[in-house]
Amino acid sequence: MEAKLYPSFGVLLVDDELPWLRSLSLTLEGPGGITHLLQCADSRKVMSMLEQNHIGLVLLDLTMPHISGEDLLEQIVTEYPQVRVIILSGMNQLETAVHCMRSGAFDYFVKTVEEERLVDGVRRAIRMVELESENRAIRQRFFDDQIDAPEVFASIVTNNAAMRARFQYLEAVAPSRQPILITGESGVGKELIAQVIHTISGNNGSLISVNVAGLDDNVFADTLFGHVRGAFTGADSVRKGMIERAAGGTLFLDEIGDLNRASQVKLLRLLQDGEYYPLGSDQPKQMTARVVVATHADLDAKMAAGEFRRDLYYRLYSHHVHLPPLRERKDDLPLLLEHFLAEAATSLGKNKPTPPGELAVLLSTYNFPGNIRELEAMVYDAVSLHHGKTLSMQNFLKRIGAPDDQPSVKQSHPAENPFTRLDDLPTLQQAGKMLVDEAMQRSSGNQSIAARLLGISQPALSKRLK
Repeated sequence: MEAKLYPSFGVLLVDDELPWLRSLSLTLEGPGGITHLLQCADSRKVMSMLEQNHIGLVLLDLTMPHISGEDLLEQIVTEYPQVRVIILSGMNQLETAVHCMRSGAFDYFVKTVEEERLVDGVRRAIRMVELESENRAIRQRFFDDQIDAPEVFASIVTNNAAMRARFQYLEAVAPSRQPILITGESGVGKELIAQVIHTISGNNGSLISVNVAGLDDNVFADTLFGHVRGAFTGADSVRKGMIERAAGGTLFLDEIGDLNRASQVKLLRLLQDGEYYPLGSDQPKQMTARVVVATHADLDAKMAAGEFRRDLYYRLYSHHVHLPPLRERKDDLPLLLEHFLAEAATSLGKNKPTPPGELAVLLSTYNFPGNIRELEAMVYDAVSLHHGKTLSMQNFLKRIGAPDDQPSVKQSHPAENPFTRLDDLPTLQQAGKMLVDEAMQRSSGNQSIAARLLGISQPALSKRLK
């Protein structure tokens, strides 16, 4: 299986000294994990190479025969402004460095600088090019209302505009190697989104999922990094870590908000350095997996409480997608209901029952604290008890409970009286009419459901309506 090149665009190395070109390539490929490299030893060929290849970054030597690095920098900045240029010089000349930066260079390094500093500078430049490319792609997708591969999202049942916007965002950022943070309440489908990211990223490796909740630091390190034989008592053989199993693919870390502080440090170093050490080994390994993390926790609150590292948060926040709860996408309820009815019937070996027309309206009056997972469980339970053609609503009514029993949606002022801010209070009759009108609107004119929302009997509501 052919390894995927990183980054998605080419990195052009320009120097008339072939030994230095080879050495620089090895440095970037080894410790840097940067494999999409092109070399040019003749400065006269640089502009044609830029024209013929998708180049995002140029590492440019200053002193070369034929055309100098400074002259090439000026041409590149003028003709290819989207390409970033890092200047490499054999001498540490402050005046030259300042001139190059003013002319549009992204960075300036002396060739004798430590490898680690140079690799970090190249990584920063790659990240900048990736961000600019992603921003252009996001703007274009939103402007055109475009989804390139709708079939990839087929497992997510929705017609909701907010979800469509998230699909467009994911298509734009999925090719990147930067982490993606998925947030949302339990049951909204974070695992499905992780699978989608893996699929549209085009990575050749596997998707490896790890739930990190409750793992102590030693188990976390062993799970992710693996160990060599004899690393600790009981380590009788080599164990591959999840990072190695996800090589060239995607490593999905679920419930990242529950990771303990010591393990957070290890994860931060992994993301920063791109390399890790199996337990008991002094030989580093390069991470080639894309990291995707998810949590239902409020990471802002955890940071304020000192339970989650701020530097790790911002490292994970490179790309962020928040999945809305089901109560914010109730227009999807009819679709989801049909989907789960068909799925449950197939699973239970039954014919798909016909739902009563008012069932979707009834469900729309419920807040679904367990989100899509709760709806799925409701439907499976109802279908398992079903006999006949039309699905009974009794099981749903029992699961939903009375309106007063429903968990309240978190609000900024949950106990606030809606009449407090009014200068003139409505009469009791006017207030009652407004409540009835709102209940009838929410229930799409169904008196049984409206009466249930109001906490009165249907005859009492019918009397009020008359």
